[in-house]
Formats: sequence, C-alpha cells, structure tokens
Amino acid sequence: MKPLSDTIEAFIKALMEEDDTQVELKRNELAEHFQCAPSQINYVLATRFTPDHGYVIESRRGGGGYIRIVRIASSDKDDLLKSIYQRIGTSISHGDAMRILARLQSEEIVTEEEAHLMAAALTPQAVPLPLSMKDALCAGTLRSMILELAKRKKEA
Repeated sequence: MKPLSDTIEAFIKALMEEDDTQVELKRNELAEHFQCAPSQINYVLATRFTPDHGYVIESRRGGGGYIRIVRIASSDKDDLLKSIYQRIGTSISHGDAMRILARLQSEEIVTEEEAHLMAAALTPQAVPLPLSMKDALCAGTLRSMILELAKRKKEA
C-alpha cells in the first residue's frame, strides 16, 4: 500500500494534468477527502511541490482560503540545470534525487532510459558506505551528472 503522502501527491498531480498549469485547492477539504490532518497536506506541499520540483505555491488563509499550485514553465533548460545543480549542494536524500530525475525526464532533458541508468547509479545500495555518507555521495554523483548534461546540451 502506498504511503498517504504519495497518494496525496499523485492526486494533486492528476488534478494538474486536467488543467496543465495550475490547480486551486482548499487545504481542509483535501484533508477531509484523505481523512488526515491538514498538517499532512502541508507536509506534502512543503516537500513535493517546491520550486526545485517545478512548482510555486500561493496560499490565502482564512475561511475562503485556498492553495494554488502553479507548475513553473521551464523555458531555458540551461537555467533549470543551473538551478538544480545549486539546489543539490553537498548532500541530498535519495528521494529528492529521484524527484530531480523525474523533473529532468518530464522536461525532456533526459530520456526514460537515461533516467533509469542515473537512478541505478544513485541508489543507496550502489556503494557500501555508512548511511551518514550516502547522501553526500548521492549529491556528488548527481552534481557530476548535471554538469555532464549541461556540457552535452552545449555541444548539441
């Protein structure tokens, strides 16, 4: 069974597919729909719908409040690669790295096959290291991949 956070994320993304650029939601109604606390909705929004993942969230509190999730159109792939490179920093979780790969694929910077190969190289089981070092290794490897993608883009 999928974790609730994954289910909420998938639900919101499905709504966004209907209206390609944005969706407006009411936090309490969404929480009621999934029979969870509004803080669970906040968690999903804060971790899965960030600018790094290609989204901007606008919200208005109060009785008639709403949450508007807007998909950022990426007109310049060089800027996107720079932004992702800077976001990675010196440490990144495997989950965040997989979301970046999904974004690269959705923006057609990498193919599905390339994304699968990159994911295999980033898996925590790829190198036997203590858990504390795996996020740093993942970040270094992903940053190297992003640099190579930027070089490839300039050569094309």
